[in-house]
Amino acid sequence: MTEQTLIRGDHLSVALSLAASGIPVLPLRAGKVPFGNCPACAKNACGGRPNMKTPGPCTCPHPCHGWAAATTDPAVIGSPVWTRAWRQADGVAYHPGGAGLTIVDLDNADAIAWAHDNLPATRIVTTTRGEHWLYRGVMPSANAVRPGVDVKSSMSYARWLGSGTGTMTDLPDAVRDLLVRESAPVRPVRVSVSVPAGGGRCPHRSPVFLERGIAMAEQTITAATAAVHATVYGAFLAVLSTHGRCGCLTEAHTQRLFAAAGAKGETARHCADAWSNALTTLGL
Repeated sequence: MTEQTLIRGDHLSVALSLAASGIPVLPLRAGKVPFGNCPACAKNACGGRPNMKTPGPCTCPHPCHGWAAATTDPAVIGSPVWTRAWRQADGVAYHPGGAGLTIVDLDNADAIAWAHDNLPATRIVTTTRGEHWLYRGVMPSANAVRPGVDVKSSMSYARWLGSGTGTMTDLPDAVRDLLVRESAPVRPVRVSVSVPAGGGRCPHRSPVFLERGIAMAEQTITAATAAVHATVYGAFLAVLSTHGRCGCLTEAHTQRLFAAAGAKGETARHCADAWSNALTTLGL
């Protein structure tokens, strides 16, 4: 099934067929973007929908909250509210992570050539600009892990452009490592904090205590499945509230925290802003 067939075809029928095979779907507007939140859910006033498996307090019948609206429930997909959205839709999208998949999105010829040289063969779907390489397995999503390459899996969506060709293989370490080794380096701001008044020995200058705090913050960020921005800020705030005034933190520690946030898709600017906001909140 080609992209042109989908654009001209019955989006609702396509969506129901995909859902029956276990692929969570949602309608896309022109421009390959999800439908916006309804007035009751604007700015997540309803409490949001943190992930598919645990919808949270939101019971809105509309296709709200972007990727988190994706579902395999035919009663929802074919409901009157969703049917109106399908009539206005420009395409069908799906949640790769919800289907147990990871997509390596290759945007140009150079990215495709790189994939052929560095990634194991798998199922390939042709896109308007390049190719989607589909692997069996789930991982965090991230944009621009290298030039022309995005990773779409959990907390993400992709346009359905057909089932593709080739045999799908298991998610390899070469793809998982893209989030660590290939993504653009996230540079932390240098932390400048003063030693406690009186020049006394820092009460936290214990490698074990400090390491535990940094590791807990990394774990909190890594485990986030929703509200990643807020989680990153909260983790930064927790570390700084304990160690920000005593001189324990070094650039190596902040680099670890920024790297954990970067692996969740946070940009260098997001990390720097969250760190700066935490410093301001604490008066540092």
